[in-house]
Amino acid sequence: MTMKEIAKKSIRKGDLFFRSATRHLRVLPDFLIIGSQKCGTSSLYRNLVRHPFVFPAVDKEIYFFNNSYNYFQKGVDWYKTHFPSFLYKYYITHICKNDFLTGEATPGYIFHPHAPRRISELLPTVKIIILLRNPVDRAYSHYYHEVTRKRETASFEDAITMEEERLRGEFDRIMNDENYKSTKYVHYSYLLRGIYIDQLKRVYNYFHENQIIILKSEDFFREPQTTFQRVFQFLKLPNWEPENFKKANVGSYPKMNIATRNWLLNYFEPYNNKLYEYLGINFGWDK
Repeated sequence: MTMKEIAKKSIRKGDLFFRSATRHLRVLPDFLIIGSQKCGTSSLYRNLVRHPFVFPAVDKEIYFFNNSYNYFQKGVDWYKTHFPSFLYKYYITHICKNDFLTGEATPGYIFHPHAPRRISELLPTVKIIILLRNPVDRAYSHYYHEVTRKRETASFEDAITMEEERLRGEFDRIMNDENYKSTKYVHYSYLLRGIYIDQLKRVYNYFHENQIIILKSEDFFREPQTTFQRVFQFLKLPNWEPENFKKANVGSYPKMNIATRNWLLNYFEPYNNKLYEYLGINFGWDK
């Protein structure tokens, strides 16, 4: 058994008592994949942690900095239980003379308005990885994600029509009460999550641009190794290529109605243009 396999075994879910008892002796993450939802974060993370010098958290998604499960109130020691120990990091970096990075991927972080500030207060030097996908395709994938989990019964067209009413007042409630938990804001935000410009501005308010990498999901899906090379360079890791790229959470659903797609392309166009101007990148999401 390799040292990495031993490390994975030592932080498995069944070791809750051990991890809790050693929480003060555990590291915090070096990187976070913060979103966006349905943009390839699972595929990126699960292949990234296969790198010889990247070590996984207990769970890919910990949901600490957003309010999905109110874990933030458990405190930093609870968060640390999900990561490897200082002793193991010392062994890898000083005895084996290898790099050592660990991190997690919770795509809800970019969408929660308090998450960027919370992250910056605990992890001021963390590296932030963001995947962005054509918001039309992201919304459709998100919709079928909710349908599959039996949280959505309306048609896609009805769901996006109902979104404004469903989410009315939820953002203000979250802003006014940091501990407020909104299931509507999480599950029915098909359009709102695709307005990336507002979410990215919150991230850049708290992190230097050198700490952030923006990846286009379509490029990642088409040429994953090229995207990995960018991520390795960003994280200052030696280049590496997985033997077999493993896709995660690949959905299967009917083709979108062309009239609906055209409506969504028009809806997102002004927001996408603001995003392109803000980043200085044109993602070409006009199809």
